[in-house]
Parts: sequence; C-alpha cells; structure tokens
Amino acid sequence: MQKPKKTVLAVGDIHAPVDHPKYLKFCKDLYDEYDCNEVVLIGDVVDWHAISFHTKHPECPGPRDEYLLAKKRIRKWHTAFPKAKVCIGNHDARPMRLAEPQGIPEEFLKDYNTLWGTPGWEWDYEFIIDGVYYFHGTARGGVHPAYNAMKDMLMSVVMGHVHTAAGIKWLANPQQRTFGMDVGCGIDIEAFQFAYGKHMRKRPILAAGIVKKGIPYHEIMPMSLGERYHK
Repeated sequence: MQKPKKTVLAVGDIHAPVDHPKYLKFCKDLYDEYDCNEVVLIGDVVDWHAISFHTKHPECPGPRDEYLLAKKRIRKWHTAFPKAKVCIGNHDARPMRLAEPQGIPEEFLKDYNTLWGTPGWEWDYEFIIDGVYYFHGTARGGVHPAYNAMKDMLMSVVMGHVHTAAGIKWLANPQQRTFGMDVGCGIDIEAFQFAYGKHMRKRPILAAGIVKKGIPYHEIMPMSLGERYHK
C-alpha cells in the first residue's frame, strides 16, 4: 500500500527579527486552508545582520541584541509550528562560517535547536518529501532559480534564497513532469537591514508555497493598503 502523500507548507525566508509582522499569520492561515500536515521553513530563518560579511547599517542592533530580538520572534514561529523541518540558509550558518577561518570546530558552537530554543524542529541543509527536493538555494540565482535547480537535480524543487523570485515553472517529458517553485520571502522590506535594496528595480515578493499530494501551489501575500495582511 502506497504511503499517503504529505501536504507541505513551505515558508519563505523570514530573516528574524525583521520578518513582516503579518507574515506568520499569513502562513498559519495557509496551513489551515490547505489542511497541511508538514511545515518546511526554507531557510534564512534569522538575519544575523550584525555579523554580516557586508557593511552593517548603523541603525541596526549589535550581535547580542539582534540575537535576543530574533529569538523572541522565532519563539512565536515555534509556538505556531512546534514540528517543522528547517533548511539551513546562508544567513543561518553565519556563526559557523565566521568560526571556520579561525579554526573553531563545529562542536564548540551551540546546535541550532539549543541556540534558538526550537525543540521539535529538524535543522538540515536539505530534505526530500514525497520525491520533492527542498533546500534553501544558497549560491543559486538567475531569472528562474528553482527551475534551473530542478533541471540540475532531475527532480521537483522548492527553494527560497532569491527574494525577488516567486512562482512555479514546469517541465515535462513523455514519462514525467517536474516543477521548480521559488517560494518568495516573508521579510519586512522597510527594515534597515534591507536598506541595500531601496533603489533596486526588482523588489522582494512576499509569498509562501504549498505542495499538496505532489501538486505545487503558490500564494502571494495580500499586503498592500486595504488588503488583509497590510501592516
């Protein structure tokens, strides 16, 4: 007997503590609407702006303050989704990336569940659920990042990382069909941490994805003035 397929909610990059204040509510509503039974946070759960490799914005908090603010936000996500799979993103991995050049081994650092107080969350770089490959998408880019990753992986792909990419693109041959879904993100674009994108023509797309019995659905967050999730 074939095992029933999952209904997966794929949450975009949230970059706590600067996730959009209504994005969690949006994701909880989608979880209920689609009757989901699995949650995947696609990565960059935390921003770690204070320990960025790039120029820091002078208005942003330092490392300890950012950590405390992010942990407070993550607590809300953990309360909403106490069981979840979490794809480790390039921002999540910043402490380790900074430690490695100094010769500090991974064992000297706290694991993700201890660091963020998230028992019940499974942190890893990739997951395969019902034949669909979920990963953050570190180092991926281009016009259709997930579609390109799908062609490389030879299987359906769900990914985040590229905030301006969102949607589903299909590929089919005589024997199978596969899809690449760019989830989008859940960031607060007005936060100082994202000031670098102020003058970019392409803006982040706030959205989330669902894969229900192997079929992908992509949902844009209605967040404009007068819409349900406006700040």
